[in-house]
Amino acid sequence: MSEDHPYLRLTDKPGVDVALDLIRSYPPRSIVYIALGPLTNLAHTIRKDGDLFRANIGRVVCMGGALDVPGNTNPVAEFNFFADPYAVKELLLSLDPQSRLPLDRFLLLPLDITTPHELPFRTYIEVIDQSFNSTAIPSLPLGKSPMMHFTSSFLERTREIMVSFGKDAMELHDIVAVCTGELTRGMLVVDRREDESAYSPGANRAKIQAELEKNNVPHGIWESSALPAQVETEEAMKARPPPGVICVTETPGADVLLSFLFRRVWGVEWSA
Repeated sequence: MSEDHPYLRLTDKPGVDVALDLIRSYPPRSIVYIALGPLTNLAHTIRKDGDLFRANIGRVVCMGGALDVPGNTNPVAEFNFFADPYAVKELLLSLDPQSRLPLDRFLLLPLDITTPHELPFRTYIEVIDQSFNSTAIPSLPLGKSPMMHFTSSFLERTREIMVSFGKDAMELHDIVAVCTGELTRGMLVVDRREDESAYSPGANRAKIQAELEKNNVPHGIWESSALPAQVETEEAMKARPPPGVICVTETPGADVLLSFLFRRVWGVEWSA
């Protein structure tokens, strides 16, 4: 690949340095950092030049975590947060403002909102590639656009893995995060400061409950008195700055995302 490729700029620099160079090179608050994996590199970026990052970053969009739904790595953990929970704690919960992200510009998309958005493979067959199947019958380039052949070849193994989990569809976790600026609406703020007994994100609820029981906090036999945070609506956000993590709780819907995806990637107009 030539170094003057129109869409790629090759570099030997670490990702942390590339991110900081971009933030320096563009006007303040014009860069959006989209985190689609563990937050390790983002934590290193903050450690290296947190002042620059906090002053100049426009927004951090993060696909990660699971609030009120099961995890996808173990029963409670989403993969990205599971892979480096220490970075999550440092960036979101640190008491040191020099280590923490600017939470008013941090937007979280957990599994709760990303999982319902999916690409059913039967829809992909109907709309994009009628010959699509699996690695048992691999895609052939004849009569297909390069993009169609590429995506079909990529999705063949993906389909097999998803079917092994009991679902003939690909969940669009990262795509929801990337498209959030155009498609998402509705936010909530988690305020964990008003109730002193409310446990913080990432805390071990069993340990919290044990401490409460030591202090004879009453509860029923099947009840837990370790309470999560309150949830505030968008209306409440207008009254004061958000004190916690801003979290997307609603989008225009999976069909809107699919229509957007088909149009942007394959140039096909589609509606449910």
